[in-house]
Amino acid sequence: TEKHVLAAIENAKSGFVEEGNVGAGTGTMCFGFKGGIGTSSRILPESAGGYTVGVLVQTNFGGVLEINGVPVGKEMGRYPFKGAYIDNGSADGSCMIVVITDAPVDTRNLERMAKRAIMGLAKTGGVASNGSGDYVIALSVYDDNLLDASSESSQYTSTFLKNRSVTSLFLATIEATEEAIVNSLFAAETLEGRDGNRAEQIPIDRVMEIMKKYNKAK
Repeated sequence: TEKHVLAAIENAKSGFVEEGNVGAGTGTMCFGFKGGIGTSSRILPESAGGYTVGVLVQTNFGGVLEINGVPVGKEMGRYPFKGAYIDNGSADGSCMIVVITDAPVDTRNLERMAKRAIMGLAKTGGVASNGSGDYVIALSVYDDNLLDASSESSQYTSTFLKNRSVTSLFLATIEATEEAIVNSLFAAETLEGRDGNRAEQIPIDRVMEIMKKYNKAK
């Protein structure tokens, strides 16, 4: 309702972003484990504008978990239509993703960035199943394009990147989304809810063993 929106604005603050079992991520599941809120960002090199792309995710979906290309879900035997997992859950769910950049990006290219966020989700093994309602909101906070409502002028001038200059933003969006999803899993903790329902934290030590097996961790 309106009061919830106003409360969110009033409580907004800068600094560290809480991850895991917080806010709307409290009751979520991801790849058969406890999901939650996750965030990540990328800063482009100065040669590409030095812009920042930040991503916030609420992970509540399934699939066959991959981390940095490693088939973690298969190694642990935890994925849809495999053994016990099909009895405890499915690939359904909805991942909500917010992409924010300080680059001067117009509506068309913001939509293109949003589509790349889904590519980041796919890199983690998400399958966008039949029951999924995954969606992305993308926006730009480029200062010079923010309309001054108090200005007496009836016009304002906008600055936007050309299409040939947004590929680096696409890559940043994909990488940050992938990492934010993994962060949500690693930050989430085991939670027992109503009617004895229990969501288990992903076994991080086991994940690291698998990563080392594939020479993706030290």
